[in-house]
Amino acid sequence: MQGLPGVSRVEGEASAPSHEAEYDVDLFVIGGGSGGVRAARVASGHGARVMLAEEYRLGGTCVIRGCVPKKLFVYASRFSDMFDEAADFGWRLAVPRFDWPSLVAAKDREITRLEGLYSTGQESAGVEVVRSRAVLEDAHTVRLLTDGRLVRARTILIATGSRPELPTFDGVELGITSDEIFDLKTLPRKLVIGGAGYIAMEFAGLFAALGSDVTVVCRGSNVLRGFDEDVRQAVAASYMNRGIKLMVCDSIRRLERQGRLAGGGDRPGKIDVTTEQGGRLEADQVLLAFGRAPNTASLGLDRAGVQTRADGAIIVDASSRTNVPSIYAVGDVSNRFNLTPVAIREGHAFADSVFGNKAWQVEYSNVPTAVFSTPEIGTVGLTELEGRAQYPAVDVYKARFRPLKAGVTGDCEAALLKVIVDCATNRILGIHIFADDASEMIQVLAIAVGSGATMKDFMSAMAVHPTMGEEIIAMHAPTVRYDRRDASSPLVRSAAQ
Repeated sequence: MQGLPGVSRVEGEASAPSHEAEYDVDLFVIGGGSGGVRAARVASGHGARVMLAEEYRLGGTCVIRGCVPKKLFVYASRFSDMFDEAADFGWRLAVPRFDWPSLVAAKDREITRLEGLYSTGQESAGVEVVRSRAVLEDAHTVRLLTDGRLVRARTILIATGSRPELPTFDGVELGITSDEIFDLKTLPRKLVIGGAGYIAMEFAGLFAALGSDVTVVCRGSNVLRGFDEDVRQAVAASYMNRGIKLMVCDSIRRLERQGRLAGGGDRPGKIDVTTEQGGRLEADQVLLAFGRAPNTASLGLDRAGVQTRADGAIIVDASSRTNVPSIYAVGDVSNRFNLTPVAIREGHAFADSVFGNKAWQVEYSNVPTAVFSTPEIGTVGLTELEGRAQYPAVDVYKARFRPLKAGVTGDCEAALLKVIVDCATNRILGIHIFADDASEMIQVLAIAVGSGATMKDFMSAMAVHPTMGEEIIAMHAPTVRYDRRDASSPLVRSAAQ
């Protein structure tokens, strides 16, 4: 899932790079993910002496085992529908055959290429990269565990990201997380997924399209908690229509390994899955997608006196500074808004503010996000329920429609467009899309929402025809109004009234 926050300028003086003899470097960055490498490069550009330590591979979760490989797998999965649709449009193709090892190899090549670009970028910026785990010794000292070397830094930035969060139940070690699923040797014929957040939904969709039999075990009554209710319902209906099984109001209780496969040598047998409601499933793989937790274990935070919350997240202020004045943290490790572009923006703001004499802070309102399901989800701003809770009266505009190509393919799946509007100002509070290319649309629409656009502004724009985007322009009347200002009137009043 991705987003782009805005920028908010703040008052205050930023400190210039210091080259005092007591410090080996001006900035030491722990973690070579998106936020860390951006901060290191920008700080170095401002004249700071920068060292960055990464114990695994440059690029972090997003590039190595998150957004990038996931999107590549999504691309691969969508060819299944494309082949069928091509035939409807007159193309005659040989029967396609999917080869899982070829996809994994292609993914590996691209990740290696991107990692090389990250490494080259740091080198060209003058950042010294150390391939080692680094831990805090005190407020200004970092220890490199590969050789035990101590490095003194005027400022330390922690950008170690997050890790998969695992529940506790019998046999949990038999499951895999999103860290391992990209490197499976074979495509699982039967995949059980625990969890129903955006990571779970993305993998459920793409593996089903690649040919796996997929079951999602969801603790709640619906998928994608926190998203707009209409979007959640649309996704659930779409997935079930595609053959994905949803077990709601349930959770995994136990995993047990069957015996070795007959004639399979060292290949393990299947996994028996038992749920809390007594469900029994059989799986080749069980993906545990229960969210992510800040990656702060064994970093030496206690030795440096850095305060954390109960979930391990580092506590920071609006400028990403911890309670220790010389130590900062950006990205998922502070568990503020866990998206790659947010981490990048936080890292940039930190470097500009501390080393560039340009103090500013990240603005977290109206951050656009996308879920790379098929169709995609794009969302920015408030959901309907949030709008109704925060404003006395809101108008809700909704459109459900079949895309133009469905007239030829016969696909009955409807796209969803939804806009939440403040009645008092006509300002758009939120937009939610479930449709092909929703991620591309929401990126542009986020600019309008962040700029305070009104529904009148949208209606006055000229439509591009035929497109899905024009459906937003065509929303001339709200579907429903929610009004709390008149206690004697019904809560819900139809636009027709």
